[in-house]
Amino acid sequence: MALWVVTGPPASGKSTWVRSRARPGDIVIDYDLLATALTAPGAAPHDYPKALRQVTSRARAAAITEALKHAAGVDVYVIHSQPSTEAVRRYTEQTDDQTELHLIVVDPGRDVVMRRIAEQRPPQMRAVAERWYSNAHHTEQAASRSSRSW
Repeated sequence: MALWVVTGPPASGKSTWVRSRARPGDIVIDYDLLATALTAPGAAPHDYPKALRQVTSRARAAAITEALKHAAGVDVYVIHSQPSTEAVRRYTEQTDDQTELHLIVVDPGRDVVMRRIAEQRPPQMRAVAERWYSNAHHTEQAASRSSRSW
């Protein structure tokens, strides 16, 4: 099976990419889906209060830790916008010969992302996207231990 780590700036289409590929029974770890599940219906999407962000971050970390234990038997999709070198190393170390690791970058381009943020996200997401674009390692070719195409 496979571990899919899906990266990209806010509003790039990471969740859409995962939804188009994940099948019932696959594990999907998406911060926004977790935050939505952890608050009352009707809350503003993508604009979470501090307490919800903290709870969501801890739930996400626990979910990733547990999901990595199962990646040999089920496809696991982790949306991780801008993983650190340490996070990528952890994903690499947690996979084995039975688990394919795919690092996917979803980026429709700065203009599209900034337009989507203006239309669909809180204003502070613009700064997050700017940081993503100013960081050089998202442009590096992602290493993969697999020949499986997506």
